[in-house]
Amino acid sequence: MYHSKIAGLGFYVPSNIVTNDDLSKIIDTNDEWIQERTGIQERRHIIRGEDTTTSMGVKAAEIAIERSGVAKEDIDFVVFATLSPDYYFPGPGVLVQRDLGLRTVGALDVRNQCSGFVYALSVADQYIKTGMYKNVLVIGSEVHSTGLDMTTRGRGVSVIFGDGAGAAVLSREEDLTKGILSTHLHSEGQHAEELIVKAPGMGGRWVTDILADNDPDDESYFPYMNGQFVFKNAVVRFSEVINEGLQANNLQVSDIDMLIPHQANLRISQFIQKKFNLTDEQVYNNIQKYGNTTAASIPIALTEAWEKGKIKSGDTVVLAAFGSGFTWGSAIIKW
Repeated sequence: MYHSKIAGLGFYVPSNIVTNDDLSKIIDTNDEWIQERTGIQERRHIIRGEDTTTSMGVKAAEIAIERSGVAKEDIDFVVFATLSPDYYFPGPGVLVQRDLGLRTVGALDVRNQCSGFVYALSVADQYIKTGMYKNVLVIGSEVHSTGLDMTTRGRGVSVIFGDGAGAAVLSREEDLTKGILSTHLHSEGQHAEELIVKAPGMGGRWVTDILADNDPDDESYFPYMNGQFVFKNAVVRFSEVINEGLQANNLQVSDIDMLIPHQANLRISQFIQKKFNLTDEQVYNNIQKYGNTTAASIPIALTEAWEKGKIKSGDTVVLAAFGSGFTWGSAIIKW
């Protein structure tokens, strides 16, 4: 039995910065309204033709691989988390394998939305723990901007999300006091429709139905979110799954050196920080700059925190996420 350690991290965001004031020019909203509800000041949107979910994932992965010291030919497996693939199928995992020039290794796509990176990390961790693989590339990447309702009708959702990608190389660690100590995953599908994109889907409205109806009022292919309900569930599940991870490893809240929460809403992160009585130095948030990048948010924040020297050898790092599904999870890492 082995542990897996994060050997390298990288992230990429598009150069196109979209501020709250920019959005106010096309949507009936304003900077104060957005910041009060979400904490977001700006986000990144791709420029069509320059970036895709896959290309951003590749750019983040290249940085992570270089930093890890692992050669591309030594990558054994790819796990790619996203809700916004380039194509309905195939998923972006195989496109990354192609574009990075990797060997014909396996590529797995994870569809767990905001919890996607934690789920993907858990999958990679299990492969390494069992000895099946030595080096696994894990990516979270999202393009939201091209699928949002950028009108006043959709402002409750569209002001929240941004585009970007983050990546990690997980490698075998023989010292069982280091690396990923445990991961904890949950789901509650009875609330699936509270945060959803209904169409296109084989079980309801497919592309042919949408085209045939040509209904300008059809909102089924735009994201829908019951914001207050999601918020209330998020703060409960975040707390539960963080405590679950700590208890599984006989740790106390005081042992947390850095908490990286999914960047869903700054108000959620602040609520959790206050509940656990953590200082600003123990929680890393960057939603102010990037918005909610779903599966990319944790690896982007984790990479930034590490780059700024906020995560050091020997630190206990906690990752936690909650989102559509509902799904949620945590990972406890000894750096």
